[in-house]
Amino acid sequence: MHSGRIGRLAAVTGAVLLTGACSQVTGVAGVGATSPVTAQQTTAPATTAPTAGATPVAEHQAGAVERPPGGEAPVMVPPPKLSEHSYTFPVKDCKTTYQRKLLVLPKTTIWAKEGCAFVAPVDGVVDEVNTENRWNPATDAGPDREGKFVTIIGEDGVRYLGGHLDSIAKGVKPGLRVKAGRVLGRVGRSGNARDTASNLYFAISWKTGPSSWWVRRGMVEPWDYLDAWKSGNRTLSPRAETLKLRAKLGETPPCTVMCASVQPPTTTTEPSETPTPRPTRKKKRGGGDDDGGGAVVVITPSIDSFGLH
Repeated sequence: MHSGRIGRLAAVTGAVLLTGACSQVTGVAGVGATSPVTAQQTTAPATTAPTAGATPVAEHQAGAVERPPGGEAPVMVPPPKLSEHSYTFPVKDCKTTYQRKLLVLPKTTIWAKEGCAFVAPVDGVVDEVNTENRWNPATDAGPDREGKFVTIIGEDGVRYLGGHLDSIAKGVKPGLRVKAGRVLGRVGRSGNARDTASNLYFAISWKTGPSSWWVRRGMVEPWDYLDAWKSGNRTLSPRAETLKLRAKLGETPPCTVMCASVQPPTTTTEPSETPTPRPTRKKKRGGGDDDGGGAVVVITPSIDSFGLH
């Protein structure tokens, strides 16, 4: 009986020793037999010096792990400002068409429905206002051809004219400071546009006195600027071109195109030339010449005197 106990004890001890030996070799399923510290120390690669031109291992591994930053919304860059001034198309809230070529004068005709608003194309000060339609086709006086009109001197130093107006806006007078888009008048057919469709006579020039009316009616071709303002480029300015042309021609260049008015017909009539009678001799009936008082003088007007030849 004592020997049986000893045998069972030996069997248990052997099993325990066998289990410990197995766990040192393989450990628990899926778990290394060595501790984490021991594993890190034994599996770390040896450090070697990088060769010339090679990317260090640490940088390469870090680059492989890093993620690019998330994309941001695009930055909206406004178009470059061509000037410090802001412009607007001179006819507001109406369908328009206009000429883009030089016909007689460097101006343009903006065709628009009668009553459409003519507005200040830029901030400035009202310069001239003509509220009367004085144009007469019999004389066709140059200063009156644009009919009712308003001019402003913009803060850019340029003068702008809107003519052929039907009416002038209330309160618009010389010296009034206006902002771009302020209504100055209404499109019409005054002046020498009375027999055409309603339109706005639009011109760009520089400030002169009223006596130099031919400068007011247009010196700088305007259609490139109108195209820009209408399409949304509100900073394209005629200032540089206007100043350059004024320096070349002078502030008051002489008038060269459509300068003279029609002269009224003369009302006085000169007396017509009186026909000069020509004496002729008529032979006396019955025979030869009478040199002793028998001749009869007959007044026969010259036909040439009446212009019937």
